[in-house]
Amino acid sequence: MSVVGIDLGFLNCYIAVARSGGIETVANEYSDRCTPACICLGSKTRAIGNAAKSQIVTNTKNTIHGFKKLHGRAFDDPYVQTEKIKLPYELQRMPNGSVGVRVRYLDEERPFAIEQIAGMLLAKLKETSENALKKPVADCVISVPSFFTDAERRSVMAAAQVAGLNCLRLMNETTAVALAYGIYKQDLPALEEKPRNVVFVDMGHSAYQVSVCAFNKGKLKVLAAAFDPFLGGKNFDEVLVDYFSEEFRTKYRLNVKENARAVLRLYQECEKLRKLMSANASDLPLNIECFMNDLDVSSKMNRTQFEQLCAPLLARVEPPLRAAMDQAKLQREDIYGIEIVGGATRIPAVKEQISKYFCKDISTTLNADEAVARGCALQCAILSPAFKVREFSITDVVPYSITLRWKSSYEEGTGECEVFSKNHAAPFSKVITFHKKEPFDLEAYYTNPHEVPYPDTRIGRFTIQNVGPQHDGDNSKVKVKVRVNIHGIFSVANASIIEKQSIEGDPNDVPMDTESTCKNQRKEDEQDNMQIDQEEGNHKNQADQQNQAEEETEQAGAETKGKMMMQDKLEKERNDAKNAVEEYVYDFRDKLCGVFEKFITEEDSNRLTLMLEDTESWLYEDGEDQPKQVYMDKLQELKKFGQPIQERYMEHEERPKALNELGKKIQLLMKAVEAFKNKDEKYDHLDPAEIEKVEKCISDAMSWLNTKMNAQNKLGPTQDPVVKVAEILGKSKELDSFCNPIVYKPKPKVEPPSEGQAKANGEHNGPVNGQSGAETKPDPAKDNFQPTKPSGEMEVD
Repeated sequence: MSVVGIDLGFLNCYIAVARSGGIETVANEYSDRCTPACICLGSKTRAIGNAAKSQIVTNTKNTIHGFKKLHGRAFDDPYVQTEKIKLPYELQRMPNGSVGVRVRYLDEERPFAIEQIAGMLLAKLKETSENALKKPVADCVISVPSFFTDAERRSVMAAAQVAGLNCLRLMNETTAVALAYGIYKQDLPALEEKPRNVVFVDMGHSAYQVSVCAFNKGKLKVLAAAFDPFLGGKNFDEVLVDYFSEEFRTKYRLNVKENARAVLRLYQECEKLRKLMSANASDLPLNIECFMNDLDVSSKMNRTQFEQLCAPLLARVEPPLRAAMDQAKLQREDIYGIEIVGGATRIPAVKEQISKYFCKDISTTLNADEAVARGCALQCAILSPAFKVREFSITDVVPYSITLRWKSSYEEGTGECEVFSKNHAAPFSKVITFHKKEPFDLEAYYTNPHEVPYPDTRIGRFTIQNVGPQHDGDNSKVKVKVRVNIHGIFSVANASIIEKQSIEGDPNDVPMDTESTCKNQRKEDEQDNMQIDQEEGNHKNQADQQNQAEEETEQAGAETKGKMMMQDKLEKERNDAKNAVEEYVYDFRDKLCGVFEKFITEEDSNRLTLMLEDTESWLYEDGEDQPKQVYMDKLQELKKFGQPIQERYMEHEERPKALNELGKKIQLLMKAVEAFKNKDEKYDHLDPAEIEKVEKCISDAMSWLNTKMNAQNKLGPTQDPVVKVAEILGKSKELDSFCNPIVYKPKPKVEPPSEGQAKANGEHNGPVNGQSGAETKPDPAKDNFQPTKPSGEMEVD
C-alpha cells in the first residue's frame, strides 16, 4: 500500500511519500520536486505542471493557474468578480451557480468546473507519485488552508474523487507543518508535564496562516489558528507590478495593464526580482526584451525601496500573530519557539516583523517549501495500516464558530444554538436532543460572518424525516448527532428517536428544548422514565441544493476525466508516431555521411538524401498535423529504402564475431576427434561410429563456410551479403546440437564390487602368491569410490 501526502498549493505543489527509510519528497518527470499548479488545454491535448507553465505567456487564455481560491465559490461571489478582471483566462457561471473556467479544448469552447481543473492537477500528481513508487496510488492526505470553509473543503474532496484518489484526510497546512516538526522530537515533555508551546507561521504565495500548538510526548494539540487569507507573496509581487507598470507608462508610454501577455511576463520578472532582493540589498536590475510593441524595457529596485512600497502589507503581519496568541491565552514568554515556512517568509522584512513581535529569534529548521507535504505524508502513514508509525495523536481546531438554527413550533421565529465555538477541538461530535412531533429542518451556518472570508455564511440544510408523536401524543425526543469530521467538514451524522419505556430514568440524558433558544432550556422531570435510543429507520440527512450539485459535478468530472485521459493517450501515440518519423530522418541523414557511407552507392545516397529532406519539409508543412497512421505509413516508406543499407552495415559489423565463434567451435571439435583417434583415454568410452558422424558434420560445416566466404569476399560493401550473420549463428548452433552430445558425452561411473562379487572373483582378505601383505585400496579418483563414515558420524552438506 502506498502512503502519499500532497501539498496542493496556489502556485506550486509538492508530493511526499512514506518509505521504510522515512519520508521522501519525490521529483516529477523534469527531476523537479516542485510541480506548478498549472493546466494548459490545447487543440489536441493537455499539458499539466511544468509543461503547462511554459505556455502561460504563449497560450494565455487556455492556460489555467491560480485557481485554488476559486474552490467552492459561486460565480457571483465578490472575490470571484474581483479576480475575474485580473485573470487572463475566462471565468463562467456553471449550471449550479458555481464558478467555472471557459477554455478552447479540442477546437471547441468548453466550460470546466473548478473540481475538474483541480482533478486534472491531482491526477498528474498521482501519476508522478506512482512513477516514483513503481506501484498504484489511491490513499492520500491533501493539505488545505486552515481558513477554508465547508464549501471549499467539499470542493477539494470532489476534485480528489475526480482524480481517482481516496483522500483519508484534508489536513490544515499549519497542522501538517506542526506534525512534521513534532513527530521527530525526542525531547518533548511527558503527558503529565507542562506542554511545549510552538508557533508556526506559514506565508505562502497567496495566504498567511498562524497556529499555536502544544506538544507533549506523542501528542499534538492545536490551541488556536489565525490567518489573513489575502496576504502572501502574490501581494508583494502585485506591488512591484503596479510600480513598474506606472514607470513604464511614463518612461516608455506603454499601457501594460491592457496587455494580458505583458502583465504575465511582468509578474514573472517581479517574482524573480523579489526573491533576489531577499538575498541582496543592493540595486538589482529588471530587464525584459521585446516587452510590448517590440520595445525592450529596463528598470531597477533595491530592498529598502521595496520595503517602503510594501509598508501597508508589512503592517498586516502582526495582527494574526496577536490574534492567535490572544485566542490561545498565552503570553510571549510561554512560547518555546517560532517556526516559519512558506516562500514569502524568506522576505527579510516579514521575518523581522515576526521576530520583533515575539522578541526572540525565529527558527528555519523546517524545509520552507516541503514541510506541508511531509506532514501530510506522515499523517497518511499514521492513518494507514500498512505502516507502523510512532503513536502520535493530533487534535486540530474549528476555524469558525458554527450555529444550528431550526423552526420553532410553539412560538413564532426560530430556535438556535452555537454548537461549535471558534477554536473548538476537531474532529468532534455532539449529540443534541430535540422535542418534535413532525419532521423538521436544521440549518447550519457560521455564527460571525465578519470572521469568514466567504460571502455565504450558510453551511447546509439537513432534513430530519419520519418524526411523529409518541403513543401518548407527546413530543418525541429526537437525538441528533452533529460532527466536524477529520476533514474539517460539518455534518449531521445521524438522528434517532427515543421512545419512553416504563423503566427507571436515565440521569445522563439532558435534552434540549428546541422551542426556545439554547439559553432557555426546558428541564425534564427528574422522575421521567428511562429513555432508550431506537433508530427509526429512515432518518436521512439531506444536504441542500449546493451539496447535490457538487455530487453531480463529481460524477460529470470523473466521466470527463476518463474521456480526456483517452484523448491524451491517443494524442501521445500520434505525437510518438510523428516523432519517430522525425527521429528517423535526422538519425539516418547523419549516418549516410558517416557509418553508412560505404554501404550505399553515390546514386542511391543522393536519392535517399533528397527523400529525407522532402520528408523533413513535409513534417513542418502539410505533415504538421496528421493522423497516427499517416506517420506510420511514412516511416515504413522510409524504412523500405533505408533498411537494406542498415542491414548491410550491421552484417558487416557483426559478421567477424560470428565467424570467429564458428571457427573456434570447429577447431575444438577437430581436436576432440584427433584425440579420439590417438587413443586418448579421456575419449575411450566414445563410439567410433558416432565419431565418424561428427567428423563428417565438421567437414560439411567447413565446406559450407569456405563456399560462403569465397562468394562473400567477391562482393563489395554496397551489395547485399551472400551469407548473413543469422545463418552463421544457425550453423554454429547446428554443430552444438549434433556434435556436443557425442564428443562431450561423460564417462559412465564404475561402482566398486560388493563383498559377494569379490569372493566370486577369487578375492580374499589374505595375500595371494606373488603379492605382499599390504592392503590394496581403491583409487577414489578413478573408481568414484565413496568412503564410508565411522559409526555415529553424520555428513552435513
